[in-house]
Amino acid sequence: MVARFIVEVLAAARFRAMELITILNRCHHFRGFVYHRATFSPDHKSIEISVRPRKGSAAVCSRCHQPAPGYDQLAERRFEFIPLWGFFVFLLYAMRRVDCRCCGAVVVEEVPWGEGKRTLTKAYMLFLARWARRLSWKETAEAFRTSWEQVFDAVEHVVTWGLEHRTLGQIDAIGVDEIQYAKGHKYLTLVYQIDIGITRLLWVGKERTIESFQGFFTAMGQEVISKIAFVCSDMWEPYLKVIREKCSEALHILDRFHIVANMNKALDKVRAEETSRLKREGLDPRRRTAFPAPRSPPLQPENGPRLPPQGGLSATLGLQLAGLGQQVS
Repeated sequence: MVARFIVEVLAAARFRAMELITILNRCHHFRGFVYHRATFSPDHKSIEISVRPRKGSAAVCSRCHQPAPGYDQLAERRFEFIPLWGFFVFLLYAMRRVDCRCCGAVVVEEVPWGEGKRTLTKAYMLFLARWARRLSWKETAEAFRTSWEQVFDAVEHVVTWGLEHRTLGQIDAIGVDEIQYAKGHKYLTLVYQIDIGITRLLWVGKERTIESFQGFFTAMGQEVISKIAFVCSDMWEPYLKVIREKCSEALHILDRFHIVANMNKALDKVRAEETSRLKREGLDPRRRTAFPAPRSPPLQPENGPRLPPQGGLSATLGLQLAGLGQQVS
């Protein structure tokens, strides 16, 4: 009986491992590689999935991205994958080195699930980066039991990939603003595309100076900048100066919040000057002696029903209903 129980447990565990490998082959298949087996780690806190190259598949050089003959094999590495059912998941693979004739050097092969010396898989970095848009980086790290540095590395990888594969197209309208990112006067300059149907961040630069904002126009190129028709910004002087120089033909729209703020400052200045002038002339600025505001006469309807001395609201309603009855009849 004991032997039969052990056999059934091992068979069930093997069946679950096969199910996991089937799921990975459906949603995360790599050409030229196969998932060999999936087992629990000795402490039963993580799932370890062995990966091996498919027979007859050539390794790819990580420099020129071309197939190359094998040279030797390195020690097994662990690549962290997306957690499953509360367990850490690691892909185990022994990296091969290739003797690349195009590069003239012996280099480590390129694997489709990882990049360079990063310990996170590309799928896991994309997973963390997506959650980092909903939560703070600290909360994302705590939720998935990883470190803040790993979340930062994931976001950096995704942003770098997005910038390399981004298609700008035609940009008709941009908006520029600054954001404070630390205590003290530490700002970032943000430039957005605000066309109808598309709103996206185009560029981020340190500080809010003329030099930092000019970096946006340098990065975009003259061909893209020449087609900008609308620019929206606040009244920060370095921004205004660069916009006048780089987008002189575009319609410049100022933020109404800053316009109203400047108008209120001007009114306060005029009010203060008038108060000083009245004091110099010996007048009390608090008294309304010059132009008293006209008062409206009290309402005294000549024609209309008057409230009776007694009866209150019911009498008023009675008069209105009686008048309504006469009009209907």
